[in-house]
Amino acid sequence: MTGAVVDPRGITRARIEAAALELFTRRDFETVTADEVADAAGISRRTFFRHFATKADAVWGDFHGHVQRLQELLAATSDDQPVLASICAAYVEVNDYPGADLPLLRERMRLILTEPALQAHSQVRYADVDRVVAEHVARRTGDRPGALVPRLVALSTRAAATTAFETWLAGDGSLADDLHAAFDQLAAGFPTLR
Repeated sequence: MTGAVVDPRGITRARIEAAALELFTRRDFETVTADEVADAAGISRRTFFRHFATKADAVWGDFHGHVQRLQELLAATSDDQPVLASICAAYVEVNDYPGADLPLLRERMRLILTEPALQAHSQVRYADVDRVVAEHVARRTGDRPGALVPRLVALSTRAAATTAFETWLAGDGSLADDLHAAFDQLAAGFPTLR
């Protein structure tokens, strides 16, 4: 009999993330300890730290994988696709979550966007996204990643994505629709302001 290979490490990691998000949502992030998260996940403290360096990392989950996927999508874009359109399409695709994952994503993003301790940690995480996008723009334009336009595009598109997430959290619409709307406004130079 052939079956799917079960990744116990991935299952444990997901269990830790779910327990952490539940505790951090129910109580204050700052007051919950890694020991309490480990307890709620049914693991030892040592196992918790084998999976996550900090409790903030448990909130972010596999963000490195998210950034890596964004980088792969950008690298695969066609040279005839406009640069901004390629970035917007990659952002939308990398943030296309199955419906079953949306409740957990809402908890995760609500914490990331509103918890002061996580907001400081966010800047470190978002720097990876900015680097990937700036490198893509530089590759496509022949500029340096640290030059004005690559950096401006990286920060602008991340701001559009963050705003779309905030709008999605505040309402009951579709995350994909909010991402498309934010990127459409950005790409068109905010036509509703003209």
